[in-house]
Parts: sequence; C-alpha cells; structure tokens
Amino acid sequence: MADDKWAIAHIFSSFNNTIITITDMTGAETIARASGGMIAKADRDESSPYTAMQMATQLADKLKEREIKGIHVKVKASPGRKARTTAPGAQAAIRAFSRAGLRIGKIEDVSPIAHNTVKRPGGRRGRRV
Repeated sequence: MADDKWAIAHIFSSFNNTIITITDMTGAETIARASGGMIAKADRDESSPYTAMQMATQLADKLKEREIKGIHVKVKASPGRKARTTAPGAQAAIRAFSRAGLRIGKIEDVSPIAHNTVKRPGGRRGRRV
C-alpha cells in the first residue's frame, strides 16, 4: 500500500468547456491531459457531463498504464463575475475516475476568489439602451 503511486488531477470546469490535466505530485510534470474539444465534435457538447466522463475514462487508462493507483483532485471554476460553482462536468469526471478503479485521496476547490470585486462592464455612464 505504501508504494502506491499517486498523481494530481486538475479539473477546470466552465460552462463552455472542461479541461482535465494530470500531473505528478509536485505539479511540475504533466502526465496526461484532455479537453472537451478532443472528445466532442460539436461545440455545445464540450462542457457536458458525458464528455467529461469520456475524458476521465481515457485518462484513467493512461494512468493505469503508468501504474498510478490514486489521484488527488483539484477542481477549479471560472474566475470573474460569473457563477463561482463548477459546471456539471467536474462532478461527472470525479465520479468516472472512481468508477474506473482509481482511489481518490482528497478533493480540493482551488477556484480563484476575488477579495475586492471585479468591475462590471458598461463604463462610467452605465449601459445605455
């Protein structure tokens, strides 16, 4: 058990796309990566949970080839004024990793949080309609 190899799965999930990057424990070396455009043919399907599941199962196969048994997950949502929740692709990817037989260590939310606020678009005199 102590000699199990672990990796970190960085999942960036927005409402337009889902990007999964697998790195070693230091985060310096990229082992594998996948995005919604590598799986789906249509742009509207890039952020869907089904596409995220397909990406996760492909990446899990690559991890099993390298004899990596477990992953720590870092989930990141879109920055800015948008919703600070992750898109549905993130949960589907995590579920697919566990179904593929990988052990999941810790799940961490690393979404950027503004400590002041992000300026609204529209300029000084506001949006003119």
